[in-house]
Formats: sequence, C-alpha cells, structure tokens
Amino acid sequence: MKIPATVITGFLGAGKTTLIRHLLENSSGRRIALIINEFGDLGIDRELITGCGIEGCEDDDVLELANGCICCTVADDFLPTMEILLNRPNPPEHIVIETSGLALPKPLVRAFNWPEIRSRVTVDGVITVVDAPAVAAGLFANNPDAVHEQRQADEMLDHDAPLEEVFEDQLASADMILLNKTDLLDADGLAKVRQQITAGIGPAVKIIAADHGAIDPSVLLGISAAAEDVIEERWSHHDGDDDHDHDDFESFTIRIDDVADPDHLEARIKSAAIDHDILRVKGFINVAGKDMRNVIQAVGPRIQRYYDRPWRDDEPRRTELVIIGETGLNRTAIAAALVPPANIT
Repeated sequence: MKIPATVITGFLGAGKTTLIRHLLENSSGRRIALIINEFGDLGIDRELITGCGIEGCEDDDVLELANGCICCTVADDFLPTMEILLNRPNPPEHIVIETSGLALPKPLVRAFNWPEIRSRVTVDGVITVVDAPAVAAGLFANNPDAVHEQRQADEMLDHDAPLEEVFEDQLASADMILLNKTDLLDADGLAKVRQQITAGIGPAVKIIAADHGAIDPSVLLGISAAAEDVIEERWSHHDGDDDHDHDDFESFTIRIDDVADPDHLEARIKSAAIDHDILRVKGFINVAGKDMRNVIQAVGPRIQRYYDRPWRDDEPRRTELVIIGETGLNRTAIAAALVPPANIT
C-alpha cells in the first residue's frame, strides 16, 4: 500500500506553517513526517514546528530543504530525502510537504512519478493555502486567461509578472484551496474572494475557509487524489519551461542583540514594508528582560507577534529577521530603517 503525501503550497505568508502545526497537534497519534522547504537561510519554519512542543513531533520527523527551491532541486534534494523517510524501519503513515512561498507545485508533483518513489508513495492531495485578506486587497491577479490576454494586448508589457504567475500556478495545481485568515474579512469580503478564486480554478476543486489554519485534519488528509496521475492536465504558466528559478526574488537577514521595545520595532517593520515593498518578514525577537522567545510574522504591513517558548541555553539569544522581496530591495535603506547598518548580513 502506498504512503500518502500531502503537498501544502501557498504564497508567502499565507499561513502554511500555522496550518501544519494545527495538523500535527490534532494528528490523533498518526505518524506524520514533515518536509519543509524555505526561502531564506534561518530555518525559521522548521524551528516553529520543532520548538512548539507538539506531542509525538520528534526532531527527526521534520526534515528541511533550505536555500533552494524544492521544485528546482528535485533530483538533488527532494528524492534523496524521500528515500530516507521511506527506508526507515518504521516509515511514516503520512508525509506532509510544505513548499516555500515561491515554489511551483507542478514540478514537485511530477517527481512522484519517478521510479524511485512511484511504487511507494502517492500524492494524496495538493492543498493551496490562500491569504484571503491579501486577495481581497487586490494584491494578486486570479484569472490566468485575463492576465495572458492583457499582456498580449499591451505592447508595453514585455516582461513577466512573477508574483501573479506563482500565485496562479499554485491555484491551478490544487485539489483543495484553503482560504485562510478569514477572521479578518466580513461576509461580503469573503464572498468576493471566493468568487475571485473560483474564476481561476476547475469546477472539481473544493474551497474551504479557515481562521489561523484551524481545520479538521480529516478534511485535508485522505483526499486520495493521486495528483501525480493527473498533474499534466493542470494548467501552468511554466508549462514547457526547462527550469524555474527565483531570480525575481531575494532575501537577506538582519541580526540584532536585544530589543528593548518590540512594539517600536514592529512599527518600524510596518513602515519599512510599506516604503520598500517588502513581501515578507519572519523571525525571532530577543526582548530585553524576557526569557521567552518572541516570534514575528509579517505579510507586507500586517504583523503578528507572540511568545512561543523559553530561550534554550544552547542557542544564541538575539533577534534575527529574514526580509523577503522582489529583486532590487534596497538593503541598506531597509536596514537603516530597522537597525544600524553594521547588523546587516
């Protein structure tokens, strides 16, 4: 019997890691292994999972593929990682794969047709997590045909729009779409988002709503879609491309020691996100006088902070922030807006 694997994709800041934490916390004893692929070099998403104290979630059940797009490094990184899991004496009952917010799901799903794993694993489903308030604010185009027609009609548009294309590819590959952060929308706003998303997907794709990724695992796991068998039928901006890269995006890290006033830092991050078109900020804050680690997650100017656990004795107590945006970020200006330039790395 094949082991089911669920691919969880979605744009930067959609809430994939929060959803996965909820799945693990409510797994009812099921042995779930997790593969995480991040954009950025701090391993923040993995640390948010392993550091949260979820019963049954052991460090060796969470494997990380960092500093590389999982859809570009299938042979070098993903397949060997899968073989490690499958060859364990006690293999997982379900595998969950969290792609980076900039990944294209289709090449990853194709990889499940490789002989090394096809007979042993099936793609139970592709779940695309959507930041519903972001869509409501018009941050992404959701009709691939309309975007294509607009580009063809406008001779001035001689370049791709990578943000929209990544988002649309993630929708087009989905077996189920999870509209997240719906607590930030009223009924009319949510209805409009549903209408926008529906216009760009097939009729068989289910759309469900959630707040903070809180959804019954039985809804997401056990779809039995066998997506690897039908993935070629799903439309993509990148069909026919030999490869896919992330040259349109960049990330860098800012490190600080202590932060005396985290509210002031949050306000500075919000201003910098607006002034410099920052897509995503995520990391940890070492608040002076506090023994707990403060997690910060920002999607544009929308920011969430919370204390997740005490600092360990074996880890450096410092503030580390990953800044992600389109290529051309003014790193010096962003760093100056947040901390002295000497702290930029």
